[in-house]
Amino acid sequence: MESAEDRDSTHFLGSVVLAPSPQNDATFPRWLVVDGQQRLTTLSLALAAIRDHVTEAAPSEADRINEQYLINKWKTGDDHLRLLPTQADRAQFTAHIHGTVTGQGAGSGVATAYAFFRKKLVEAEDPAAPQDVFRIEQAITSRLALVAVTAERRDNVHRIFESLNNTGLKLSQADLLRNYLFMKLEERGEHIYTTYWLPLQNSLSNDELEQLMWLQLVLDGDDRVRRQDLYAAQQRRFEEEKAGDEEIEAYIRKLHRRSAHFRRLLHPEEESDSAVREALRRLDAWQASATYPALMLLFDRRERGELDSAGTVRALAYIESFLVRRMICRVPTNNLNRIFQAVPGQLPGDVPVAEGLHRLLSSENRFWPDDAELREKIRTAPFYQYGRWQQRKLVLQRLEESYGHPEPVDFAAAQLTVEHVMPQSPGDEWLRALSEEADEGETPEELHARFQHTLGNLTLTAVNAELSNHPFERKQGLLRGSHLEMNRRIAATERWGVREILARADELADRAVTLWPAPVRGVGRAERNRDWQLAHEVLAALPHGTWTSYGDLAAFLGSGAQAVGNHLANTPGVINAYRVLTSEGRVSDGFRWATPQDEGHADVRARLTADGVRFTATGAADPAQRLTADELASLLAGTDDDRADGEDTAQHETAAAPEAETRAERFFRQLAADDSPETVEAVRAVFTHWESLGGWIGHGAGHVTTSAYLMLGEAGAPGRGTWPMTLYPGAGRGGTAEVVFQYMAAREPFTDRALRAELLTRLNALDGVDIPDGKLELRPNIRLSLFENDSNRTLLLEALTWFRDRWNSRNSS
Repeated sequence: MESAEDRDSTHFLGSVVLAPSPQNDATFPRWLVVDGQQRLTTLSLALAAIRDHVTEAAPSEADRINEQYLINKWKTGDDHLRLLPTQADRAQFTAHIHGTVTGQGAGSGVATAYAFFRKKLVEAEDPAAPQDVFRIEQAITSRLALVAVTAERRDNVHRIFESLNNTGLKLSQADLLRNYLFMKLEERGEHIYTTYWLPLQNSLSNDELEQLMWLQLVLDGDDRVRRQDLYAAQQRRFEEEKAGDEEIEAYIRKLHRRSAHFRRLLHPEEESDSAVREALRRLDAWQASATYPALMLLFDRRERGELDSAGTVRALAYIESFLVRRMICRVPTNNLNRIFQAVPGQLPGDVPVAEGLHRLLSSENRFWPDDAELREKIRTAPFYQYGRWQQRKLVLQRLEESYGHPEPVDFAAAQLTVEHVMPQSPGDEWLRALSEEADEGETPEELHARFQHTLGNLTLTAVNAELSNHPFERKQGLLRGSHLEMNRRIAATERWGVREILARADELADRAVTLWPAPVRGVGRAERNRDWQLAHEVLAALPHGTWTSYGDLAAFLGSGAQAVGNHLANTPGVINAYRVLTSEGRVSDGFRWATPQDEGHADVRARLTADGVRFTATGAADPAQRLTADELASLLAGTDDDRADGEDTAQHETAAAPEAETRAERFFRQLAADDSPETVEAVRAVFTHWESLGGWIGHGAGHVTTSAYLMLGEAGAPGRGTWPMTLYPGAGRGGTAEVVFQYMAAREPFTDRALRAELLTRLNALDGVDIPDGKLELRPNIRLSLFENDSNRTLLLEALTWFRDRWNSRNSS
């Protein structure tokens, strides 16, 4: 419309990439549109709408538009159309060009676009400001500029497309491969499309279809192919095999057959066997897409009759166990794709399928923990700090189901989250009880850090907010009324401390070794060095100006402080080993340099000072620079916010919240329970100021301890925005504001460390705030009670305004 009004204007629509069609000939050239399909289809529909709009008043002009842009007058069949869209849109497009539209295509993209143009053309005839429809036609045909890039037969059209197409919807690998296949089919293309391809395309999204095509390559033996190389790999295979119509048809038929298998992985409810269906649901909840090559192989073998339903369930149990045991024992997940991609090509052929999979996954280089390691890690490892929240929840759900309660809980409907029985923020009563169990030289805080996140201290409940950090006697009453058997058993215990946590861990371990089958015995599975490798990794990640304690490192590893000290003392080459101090911030009496090269640094304090560690007047390392076990875990955890069970990073609350209590109300209720009225009012003032800056307050969906996020960006779309801090009620110990430097580091413009450092300086200007530089990679806390001070609140609001201004200027240069 704008171009129609301004005859001197042009608008660049980008490039169209064309490749020669196998059916091309000199008298009637045909081209494959590699890039530009949507634009050419849309413009053709606009011209068809103009043609139909003027038919009655100017039939000759309608004929002109039709013959000039839409049809080849002297050709028949598909060649009659100037543009031939992909098969899914072809029938509707053809109907609109030929004027034979029926109601069957209502709601399709083609029908919607055509209707839109017809409506706009009617609006253009508004007597108050009429638009000449033929000037609109001229704008489309003369002032919308396109650049055509035509490829030679041997050119890599996908590379050309990738280099040119920086906007719009990119043509996928599946699109390219589909176009290639149907270009090669000379005689049976329409039959194959109608019989196999269209049902396949209708049953899967484009992304799912691409994933199926990649899985097909893996199942055919190409276990190293990357998904982004799908098109080139499959094309190369067809070229090497000199594939003709018969081979391509066989490939498409195989895709069609296996699409039913693939849909069961994506939609387990479509599986008819109840036991197989439940196993698939668990893997789906685990988000175990890395296992798809193995799962597809199992369904293929079952369809062939080589595997019955019982064998399928057994094989799925091995896969689930492999994932769960590795997660509990904190085996890294970075090689899972490689492990399961190799299954189709490496599955033993001399034993039944399920047993062959069991043997293959038990291979020593696949790290499937045995019963002994599983039992040890359930007792000692900080389960709550590893894996995704839904994986931790699923483990606890399976353990609860193992009790076989006569009235089982409907986990799909229940709003259950993970609860720490001994709370994460223990009050004085909890610490006094722990002091009675602490070993000599171990503080109650260190004992708490070592056992708080272990599986024996965790359960599922829908009343986390009520449980909070209350003494055990108060929690007992709530747990006793639970429908979960594991909670009733906890409530039946007289007290709750380390002994009870370990006893429950042993009980859960007995159930775990039964629920999740062990690997085949006799393959040498001791992987104890992995824990020390984890220690080396986290110590190497210590930021400048920080230190940690033996107890903190032990709690992070699920080990003991003495074992940590012995390892560091006797293992040469551990980076930053000297930055592990006693809980008081002093060098251990037994510390010695592990290598001759280090012995020149006789003064450990001088080495620490050079690393930015400050010392107090008493000679102890600054406690503000100490990294706790939780902070050590965050160093290796990446930037996924997983603090609260199952809650999204930040969700904008709608006006019609279905809950009786809104998330905002829950936040302030919990805050008021732990902080003074002055602190609550100070937080409200901060929220009001933030909203006046154009920000919004997001709230987490969790009930454990809820949260409030100071968000910038599109409301409801936190992935495109950023936030400087998250506020948490304190569960009895006073609320905190978590400054999320760790997440800022991945969001422009705060990827610039200098900007994060400036924010740190501004926050440290508050009286009572002293965040060390070393925590610029972490999520340090500020006590909300500090915001009561008028001067502090003024400085905080100035810092938040500065943050907003930096965000707003991120695209300027």
